[in-house]
Amino acid sequence: MLRAIRRFFEDQLSMATEPDSGRASDHALQLATAALAIETIRADRSVTENERQTLFDVLASFLELTTAETGELIDLAEKEADEGVSLYQFTSLIDKHYSMGQKIEIVELLWQISYADGSKDEHEEHLVRKVAHLLHVPHQAFIRAKLKAEAGLTKASGAP
Repeated sequence: MLRAIRRFFEDQLSMATEPDSGRASDHALQLATAALAIETIRADRSVTENERQTLFDVLASFLELTTAETGELIDLAEKEADEGVSLYQFTSLIDKHYSMGQKIEIVELLWQISYADGSKDEHEEHLVRKVAHLLHVPHQAFIRAKLKAEAGLTKASGAP
């Protein structure tokens, strides 16, 4: 079964660029984005219900998916994350086909997921930093995204 899942994912990424246009398919970009998000919630080796809900919410919003589509995408991305595919496989696809604004949004999305359990783990921070680097997101934008996520955490907890 795992071989079939791996083959499916490899097929999706190999079809990521449409031969005629050089454009990435929306599905492949969505799957790559979701896989990075899954890796982020797993970075601290503990996945809370808040993290899972935040993952669902931010992916649905960022990718403009229905509830059913988001659930299916997360299932596929989790299966792929279980296979241990390199971050580069995902980030190279995103880097090539997303604008800088979209890449920064992905970094913000990863920070939101990282803070969803109320704290930031050093493994999560390392992963988000690595993804930002692979996406060529400027350090200043990386820090702004982190501060934005921290501010959202402070507002959610009711702290001044």
